[in-house]
Amino acid sequence: MKKLALISVHNKEGILDFASELVQKYNYEILSTGGTAQLLRKNNLPVTEVSELTRFPEMLDGRVKTLHPAIHGGLLARRDKPEHMQAIEKQNIKPIDMVVISLYPFETVAKKSGVSLEEVIENIDIGGPSMIRSSAKNFNSVTVVCDSEDYQLVQKELSENNGQVSLSLREKLAIKAFKKTSDYDETISKYLSSYLKQSSNGNHVSFPKDLQLNMKLKQVLRYGENPHQKAALYLPEDSKSGLANAEVLQGKELSFNNFLDLEAAWNIASEFDSQTPASVIIKHNNPCGVAIAPNLLHAYLEAFNCDSISAFGGIVAFNEKVDTDVADELSKIFLEAIIAPEFSSEALDIFKKKPNLRVLKIKPEVTSIDKLDIKKIGQGFLIQDFNKDVLNVNDLKVVTNKKPTETEFIDLIFAWKVCKHVKSNAIVIAKEGKTLGIGAGQTSRVGAVEIALNHASYNSDGAVLASDAFFPFKDNIEIAASAKIAAIIQPGGSVKDQEVIDICNKYNIAMVFTGIRHFRH
Repeated sequence: MKKLALISVHNKEGILDFASELVQKYNYEILSTGGTAQLLRKNNLPVTEVSELTRFPEMLDGRVKTLHPAIHGGLLARRDKPEHMQAIEKQNIKPIDMVVISLYPFETVAKKSGVSLEEVIENIDIGGPSMIRSSAKNFNSVTVVCDSEDYQLVQKELSENNGQVSLSLREKLAIKAFKKTSDYDETISKYLSSYLKQSSNGNHVSFPKDLQLNMKLKQVLRYGENPHQKAALYLPEDSKSGLANAEVLQGKELSFNNFLDLEAAWNIASEFDSQTPASVIIKHNNPCGVAIAPNLLHAYLEAFNCDSISAFGGIVAFNEKVDTDVADELSKIFLEAIIAPEFSSEALDIFKKKPNLRVLKIKPEVTSIDKLDIKKIGQGFLIQDFNKDVLNVNDLKVVTNKKPTETEFIDLIFAWKVCKHVKSNAIVIAKEGKTLGIGAGQTSRVGAVEIALNHASYNSDGAVLASDAFFPFKDNIEIAASAKIAAIIQPGGSVKDQEVIDICNKYNIAMVFTGIRHFRH
């Protein structure tokens, strides 16, 4: 008796070659539906439509095609149980030996701009997951293929085993199949949960009752934060952008710490649009120099001069294309890695002279409203949405007698963007579109102010100061005044706000409140 393969794929890449080999080399009969059947028939492959086998037409606009005992009986019948085989024979049901399925592209459709709920719902596959599950349950007898990347694997197995698929491969494919249907259902659940709750009450619900982190292993890293720690990189199966998917153009293998520093650097660079050339230098997950300028070379030199000692062995990020002039400067010191959205071919030639230097090309990531920031604590997870608030200049509240000048306002916004990405307690001193000093991760705000001013060598006459949280006491302002700080930006909200405002007025320092706190632990 000829073996029977049911093929129904939305993604038709590679299916012609695969089906042709099943028919011509291994004497399979092909059972198929709709567009897949048309494609195979058009290419002279003999096909039996599912509706011919079931003697029941497709109905409800194609919602019902394969949900029939003639299909699922052929998939689920145990070959080792005579009563099963007698039961399907009595009903003229043929056993199905292989199922090749690719599901409706629910996630792709759901992400389309302006897509209607009706269109999304019609791309919820019902028959496909049902057949995959039936096939996977009966892996002792049925081969289930739900990923086109496995076509060659199955073909190799058939070739090496006289047209048979081994039990070990069927087991592996079954495990993959159940993972596929699980992920598919989870994606649908998340979308509908978000859409329907948002529609019913006008508020987006960020936190699901049950959180499933459907991740796949991308690579095992050399080690973790320290050599005695093991580490690996995982990412969602639908992940296509951001650092985890950056193209490594050259250099040594990326380490755990490299990834953390690259993420920190790229996040700051992304605060500035492509019309504002920006350069960021990161050391130990904190910026040691950030600058914006009319061109990228100028921005890099200003960022480097902020703290040239700490820049040694750092990570550098840019928000636009790196050219030869920038590459020449970067090559003058030891750096761990460079990341940017694009590099000129000449710049890459320059970097090749330093083969250990890691160079990454990144595709900017569109932050989803569903994106979560996840941190591990013991046996639990802390979940929050990402800190993606963008400061609206119109929302700034000038609280002092003196108002910032136009130039000071520009520097205040720049310093605030950088401060958002500095470990708390965070203080950033800036002037003319560049950081002069950064106080990061201190246990007291006074300590952070002093460290930032020390980095600036107290060369801060006319500079601005950004604080990630409110000032609890006036002592911070007195220190800033001694360094001739001209303007301050901070969230406000302290019981001592008026005292802080009064001391600013005393020293003729302009101060604005944002109403937004930027703690980063």
